Amino acid sequence: MRSVRFERAGRESYGVLEGETVRALSAAPWAGGLPEGPAVALAEVRLLAPVVPTKIVAVGRNYRAHAAEMGQEVPKEPLLFIKPSSAVVGPGQPIVIPEVSKLVHHEAELAAVIGRTLTRAGTAAEARQAIFGWTCLDDVTARDIQRTEGHFTRAKSFDTFCPIGPVVETAVDPLDLTVSCRVNGEQRQRGSTRDMVHDPYLLVAFVSQVMTLYPGDVVTTGTPEGVGPLRRGDWVEVEISGIGILKNPVA
Repeated sequence: MRSVRFERAGRESYGVLEGETVRALSAAPWAGGLPEGPAVALAEVRLLAPVVPTKIVAVGRNYRAHAAEMGQEVPKEPLLFIKPSSAVVGPGQPIVIPEVSKLVHHEAELAAVIGRTLTRAGTAAEARQAIFGWTCLDDVTARDIQRTEGHFTRAKSFDTFCPIGPVVETAVDPLDLTVSCRVNGEQRQRGSTRDMVHDPYLLVAFVSQVMTLYPGDVVTTGTPEGVGPLRRGDWVEVEISGIGILKNPVA
């Protein structure tokens, strides 16, 4: 199943992608939404971020090569931070570089979308049952602010700093996916989820030990090496095998 959110004739809806058509759902798919109305051509709708999370929980330095390129050690436990829901944009929407930053980086990531409330999961298997599916995410970061402050919150929380999409895919194995990033068609990042320090199911379980995860929340899983700058006028693409391509302009 490939679920989306879309806008058509001023109305926002969840939907199911069926080839080159979209069929609206009566509610979010993880909430039991059912198909309603006829399928419409994909070209007739505008895709939005496929989720409306209460929070985006992220993890730092979950790929050893990325930790090394940042001059950091791999933490013994997952290093968590939160991006606000106000940072979320969908495919095709611009990433806006703030005037206060002179060095904004892309970070291509695989993200889990939660399908049922999860509190204090004891095992990876329990966390797995709470995950609805998987999507692409760009953890955009004002790197100069992050380096100066030594904290993640302001650097990663600007409006538009969390593109998500284009779909939520339920039928992929998150333990064996290729994560890549291109800027203006040039490859910057390419890695495999096999190289994660903490696998996605364990990450979701770990997060749930700290905070309750609600349906539609997003847990993103870290970025492979190759992060680099974005400039106004660029187009950045995050591609994950089996899921799709999330493409956004930089403004």
